[in-house]
Amino acid sequence: MTSPDVTVEFAGHVAVVEIHRPPNNYFDTALIQGIADAYERLDDDLECRAIVLCAEGKHFCAGADFSRPAEDHSSPGELYVQAIRLFRTSKPVVAAVHGAAIGGGLGLALSADFRVAAPSSKFAANFSRLGFHPGFGITATLPRVVGQQKALEWILTGERFSGEIGYAAGLFDELAVDDGVRPAAVRFAERIAASAPLALTSIRATMRAGLAEAVAAATAHELAEQTRLQTTADFREGVAAAAQRRAPMFTGR
Repeated sequence: MTSPDVTVEFAGHVAVVEIHRPPNNYFDTALIQGIADAYERLDDDLECRAIVLCAEGKHFCAGADFSRPAEDHSSPGELYVQAIRLFRTSKPVVAAVHGAAIGGGLGLALSADFRVAAPSSKFAANFSRLGFHPGFGITATLPRVVGQQKALEWILTGERFSGEIGYAAGLFDELAVDDGVRPAAVRFAERIAASAPLALTSIRATMRAGLAEAVAAATAHELAEQTRLQTTADFREGVAAAAQRRAPMFTGR
């Protein structure tokens, strides 16, 4: 159950799904499809009761790589078709968020039921700093986790925050030592996996009822807004400023 970018290993009744695109683990349609494929196979595996999503390298996921030429980018519509599949699977998922989860990488972390991070972990819904609209269903998932007001602040400012701030706001369910995020996530998943497997999937389905449909509706709107804003001078300036590590000079055009 492996591919070059996504592997699956078992630790008892916990399946560890690992992303292999170090150091930043930028995603595209193929990577999200690989994760969704792994989840769906694990749905049919009676030995799997919980999943840990983790990544090799410096960061959990830095989102989309806007430094690549435009022709190399995945179609956002295709990407979101695969992303919605993450929300339709049945096994509980714990994300081990080490390093940074930025932009769509934060959206990937939010697809999980729980998130474990370290004080040094960083996260940002940085779309507004790129002159862009949030994507990956963040407009539906982030308010569900941290509340509408905090989600609005983070999405509008696009600022980067620490794991400690995320934990205080409820984004992260547990803080581990800097080198212990993955083991802590596995222990968290093992606590879940100690419960009856049929009860786990039944309870999770009840608690997440309507979430996949909400994400589908959100991504449809996000895609329309991203398509519109991607043609603006502000978007071009935001991407250029990020690549050059400088403050953007937005003009509202």
